[in-house]
Amino acid sequence: MLLAVDTSTAQVGLALYDGTQVLGEMTWVTRLHHTTELAPALSGLLSRCGVSMDMVNALAVAIGPGSFTSLRVGLSLVKGIAFARHLPVMGIPTLDIIAAAQPVAKHPLVALLQAGRTRIAFSVYQSQKKEWQSQGPVRSGTVDDLLNEIECPTIAVGELTSEDRKKLSKKKNFLLASPVNCVRRPAVLAALAWARWQANKVDDAATLAPIYLHVAGTPIQ
Repeated sequence: MLLAVDTSTAQVGLALYDGTQVLGEMTWVTRLHHTTELAPALSGLLSRCGVSMDMVNALAVAIGPGSFTSLRVGLSLVKGIAFARHLPVMGIPTLDIIAAAQPVAKHPLVALLQAGRTRIAFSVYQSQKKEWQSQGPVRSGTVDDLLNEIECPTIAVGELTSEDRKKLSKKKNFLLASPVNCVRRPAVLAALAWARWQANKVDDAATLAPIYLHVAGTPIQ
């Protein structure tokens, strides 16, 4: 059994996965209450699924980019469980989770999320070997920056405000994913981590760190 935890942004997610089925999954939007909401939510999920922590054999955590504070909440919880129970941990980049949930297509895909201060974090993906592969490092900018950069038809998916969607929809090159398909699913995080676990590609819990983006030398909050 694998427990997946994603606290990258205000959208929080938990999932329980056994390699065959998703036993339980929950997502919600929090208003800066990650610390007080996460543990009770996990307890509730375990209870509803009839699962105890003794049945969890591995852990997955989204490592960002995202909010400086919220990322630390999820990573601290996962590290605490890993150290206490001697469990393997897999850290998965948050934008990879967004991309992996989308059907592979011939057009490139840009996965993005809110990074604060009217900025977004984004990464471009291409389909290779029937899966999305990142084409470079995660970057930070505004939606206008992204509009000016993309010249070919590109799928846009991820955390988008209503204003963001209006801006992107005005440019024919952007193929906007449905808001329903833009929700970050912790079950996808779990599946990605499960594949790494089975390949024995685990992370060192002691050194695993979030991916932070910086603007003018200051971490994005």
